[in-house]
Amino acid sequence: MVGTLTSFQNLSRDIPAAISQVAAQPFEAREVEYFSKTIQTIKSVEDFMADRRVYAFAMQAFGLGEMTYAKAFMEKVLTEGISDDESFANSLSDPRYREFAKAFNFESFGSAATSFDRAQGEVVDKYLRQTLEEGQDNEGVRLALYFQRKAPDVTSYLQILAQPAIATVVRTALGIPEATAALDLDKQVEILSAKLDLAEFQSPEGIEKLLTKFTALYDINNPQTTDAGGVGLLFGQSGALGIDMNTMLQIQQLRRS
Repeated sequence: MVGTLTSFQNLSRDIPAAISQVAAQPFEAREVEYFSKTIQTIKSVEDFMADRRVYAFAMQAFGLGEMTYAKAFMEKVLTEGISDDESFANSLSDPRYREFAKAFNFESFGSAATSFDRAQGEVVDKYLRQTLEEGQDNEGVRLALYFQRKAPDVTSYLQILAQPAIATVVRTALGIPEATAALDLDKQVEILSAKLDLAEFQSPEGIEKLLTKFTALYDINNPQTTDAGGVGLLFGQSGALGIDMNTMLQIQQLRRS
């Protein structure tokens, strides 16, 4: 079996070509065509939530596929938007919800929200990249691809800890035990700051260095999880690492209301 380091290096040499292969698959091509044609006709949060294919496509694009079932939760994210610092999306630690509300910004732009490229072409690009990542049998490669895409946006240690996939890559690369995830946030930040300079996230060389360490160590730390059997722990299922506790509590509160 090809190791994580080699698999990731082979794939990352030409990401656009890999994405083009994804886009050419019959199912993905149909979904992209439907979304691209339909999103322009959607003028409200209600319209958006009512169209199952558009809604599911958008959720997949932002890596929120495991949350597709939580429609009341996502409707609240969209309805309150991001203009108010205390809005629902802004209160969540996971930045994906703010990104989602920003892309489909009905709160600020009303019926014109879907006329912007961030709600059209940019969402299609995200969908194809996300599908590429989730299509990898090797979970280590999936983690590395996600980190490669998201790391440049990280500007604080708390942002690392708020995203389970990024936190796992960092802990593995730096030799920090996974068990530290159970510690208080302040202690986790202390551990990270002693081993990691955040400036590494702002340079391609720094990101490549971390990814080389991660992919080299992943197979050593996870000898039985480099195939499809381990996929989904961080990405596709609502496990303890896939959805943070804050989000789960918010879902439960919405269900009771």
